[in-house]
Amino acid sequence: MPTLNWIGKEKVINHHRDVPFRVLNHKYGFTAEKGETNKPTNSGNKIIHGDNLEALKSLLPEYEGQVKCIYIDPPYNTGNEGWVYNDNVSHPKLKKWLGEVVGKEGDDLSRHDKWLCMMYPRLQILKRLLSIDGLIFISIDDNEYQSLKFLCDEIFGRQNFITNFSWRTDGNFDNQAKIKINHEYILCFAKKISQFEHPRIVDPNIDPSSKLFRRVIRNTIVKNGPKNPVSSINLPIGFPAEFESGVLEPRNDAWPKFDEPLKISGYKLEEPVSVSSGWSSKKLLESFIHAKFKPVLDTKQQLTRFVITNSGAIEALKDREQPSHVVSSLKNMGSTQNMSSDLKKMGINFDYPKPNSLLEYLLSIHHTKDHYVLDSFAGSGTTAHAVLNLNKKDGGNRKFILIEMEDYAEKITAKRIKKVIIGYGDGKNEVEGTGGSFDYYELGEPLFIGENAEYLNEKVGAEKIRSYIWFSETRTPYQAHNQQSETDYFLGAHEQTAYYFYYLPQEITTLDHDFLASVKTKAEQYVIYADNCLLSKEYLSSNNIIFKKIPRDINRF
Repeated sequence: MPTLNWIGKEKVINHHRDVPFRVLNHKYGFTAEKGETNKPTNSGNKIIHGDNLEALKSLLPEYEGQVKCIYIDPPYNTGNEGWVYNDNVSHPKLKKWLGEVVGKEGDDLSRHDKWLCMMYPRLQILKRLLSIDGLIFISIDDNEYQSLKFLCDEIFGRQNFITNFSWRTDGNFDNQAKIKINHEYILCFAKKISQFEHPRIVDPNIDPSSKLFRRVIRNTIVKNGPKNPVSSINLPIGFPAEFESGVLEPRNDAWPKFDEPLKISGYKLEEPVSVSSGWSSKKLLESFIHAKFKPVLDTKQQLTRFVITNSGAIEALKDREQPSHVVSSLKNMGSTQNMSSDLKKMGINFDYPKPNSLLEYLLSIHHTKDHYVLDSFAGSGTTAHAVLNLNKKDGGNRKFILIEMEDYAEKITAKRIKKVIIGYGDGKNEVEGTGGSFDYYELGEPLFIGENAEYLNEKVGAEKIRSYIWFSETRTPYQAHNQQSETDYFLGAHEQTAYYFYYLPQEITTLDHDFLASVKTKAEQYVIYADNCLLSKEYLSSNNIIFKKIPRDINRF
């Protein structure tokens, strides 16, 4: 497979592993009923203000492999954005270079290399966050489309490419241009293509009278041609018919042909008959007969049955549980101009926001309604707006996670979502609130410090460290409990294992017999963290104790 090379690739290819893990500091919660509150809402909805590379890293302990849908709208690198991402890559030549504002082609001839250096580690972490049946959508235009496609082929695997949506960007266009550009792209990749199920939506441009909305899909299986030579199939007694009774006389002037009459009674064939034709689904028909007329799965995993029609044809019938028709060209899904106008009704000025209708459609391609949706280039917050709209429409419980590094994260992104939740506008322009809640976070201190991140940062607080340890061990949320005393180092029990984190700021802790005397929880196995251990390996093994040294043995995400 072709690979893409650029200046700095060898320095950033593993950079995501060196990004410091920072804790998230809760600033406030927001609910439709109470507005802002100091207490967490625990709704699962998050808005995070901070560098999106470090913020993505901070999500790994809780969300690795848990996010079913990712949508990002990164800088298109047109030369007009003036984007800057200081990724603190350790190599001195890249450190300053990546921290500079990226300009136009003539001003910064290496801006495409910088864009790729910025995107690569972010996509690496996004892949880790994506669930096995997850999808990622990435908006882009002609400036970096080719580079992005090669990048995603390398990171997600070319075999997991689903399609490149082209979005017709409705709105005003420069009439002086030689060619009016009225489209953008949205690349779509799966974490694992075999886990991607048929969407249960229909393109909104399809006429409601379309056969796509019919409950039963029916197609003749007669198909004659060089690839479908004529052959015979024996229809046994009991083969189903769609009419109650009657006799179809032998015929040689239409397909399928049969030399004996087809006698139908009680919607079934009374006597066996051999019919001949070219067939589009001969093996599937034979499987249906072998299964004694029970529905069988076709190549698309759709249950299929067969019937004789009153015209003598044989048709395949598939009961449609849910219509599915998604095409790669997207149109009539709103415009950035109209979305900007809607935001102004909220008192928000923002250039080129993606329209709600576009995001709602993309998010609906995942037919489940209870999953995480992540946007690490959140902008004005359209992704969260779309999630809240969808939940209101279909009663779903999707949860959004937004990351925005710019200073407007609070004044624009969070403000917009507050308006969406409680409602906005007056009179005929009033828009009813969706309801819901979210928690707002700032990116905090790194959990590990030191030149080689070899020490725990005590500034983050013991509870955040305890939460990290618990999640690194169990991959389940940490439930803080009231410690009975300073000697209560119990984290919790999970799958017959009790976890203890024997940690004291600015002190050295030792796992010994005195500490074991304080262990009250009964379990099949014990995992105990401490600075030192005075117990022998034989004693630990015979008592099913696993000792982990702080901070050496703490898992790093």
